[in-house]
Amino acid sequence: MTLTLGMVTIDTTDAETLARWWAGQTGAGITQTNDGWFVVLEGGGLPVMLAFQKVDAPTPGKNKIHLDLGTSDLDAEVDRLVSAGATLVERRGDESFCWVTLADPQGNEFDVAQH
Repeated sequence: MTLTLGMVTIDTTDAETLARWWAGQTGAGITQTNDGWFVVLEGGGLPVMLAFQKVDAPTPGKNKIHLDLGTSDLDAEVDRLVSAGATLVERRGDESFCWVTLADPQGNEFDVAQH
């Protein structure tokens, strides 16, 4: 038996707002809202479903799961994401491979690297 990735789920205190933000960044569509407690995105640039689960309080500290995203123009994409409400956390790596860590509007960190 093997496992396959079906969905990545992010805990949040406002599932609909955060899902709309990620939909705008990935070109995905909201396919389920479940009265705002579990919102699902599909399509666009997402190879799997991305879900946002409403919780009373997010887990403190660094998030346990993060997204690693790719782009053909790292600087332009980082500028676009920051303009859309992301926060620049740190530029990392060296000349051979670099990536940028950002945080979405609710502080969930994610990385963007150039293909």
